[in-house]
Amino acid sequence: MDSIWYCEQTNMFSLLCPHKFKTFEKVHEFNNYKNKEYIYFEEDAAHKIYLIAKGKVKVGYYDDDGNEIIKAILSKGELFGEKAILGENKRTEFAQSVDGNTAVCPIGVETMHDLMRTNKAFSLKIYKFLGMRFKKMERRLQLLLFKDTKTRLLEFLEELKEDYGYCCPNTGLIMVKHPYTQKDIASLIATSRPTLNILLNELQESNQLSFKRNHIVFQ
Repeated sequence: MDSIWYCEQTNMFSLLCPHKFKTFEKVHEFNNYKNKEYIYFEEDAAHKIYLIAKGKVKVGYYDDDGNEIIKAILSKGELFGEKAILGENKRTEFAQSVDGNTAVCPIGVETMHDLMRTNKAFSLKIYKFLGMRFKKMERRLQLLLFKDTKTRLLEFLEELKEDYGYCCPNTGLIMVKHPYTQKDIASLIATSRPTLNILLNELQESNQLSFKRNHIVFQ
């Protein structure tokens, strides 16, 4: 597996959630959201970052024509709103729950800076995570802008291998168990579900992979 995306596989919730730190435990809270509820909008003040305790969150923005561009769909253990750590004052993207029972842990930017100042190892992990996250976002946006639909799907499948793949000890095949629905994948590669189904069926018929819900086996 390519180690460049290692931090994406880290459960950031277990690393960052303030209830792990006695100093901040008293001000720790969870916010709950229903499906399609917004956690923040573009242009909102950026004074918190968020960790996903359960559910899924979609992060994206709208282009000049009003089209929704999905940057990421994140699940339990992942972090979003992280640009606030680097001094972003207003959001340049929106965050929306895409699960009927999503819970997030908000952390104030000042709290995060305090944690980083008092723990150098912790601080290095955060900066490494931020660097990897920005590289991954840049890679995904380049795919959306310059590649055709099939290429976008193939690149996304390779990304799933890197993030979630493992070698089956019995068959030697690469198996992937991932958190995305087909609707999620279609949104992330900017296509429709019918088009996605056609492409996945083509790959399955050519014996490149087999899939069922959130399981993929690469031949």
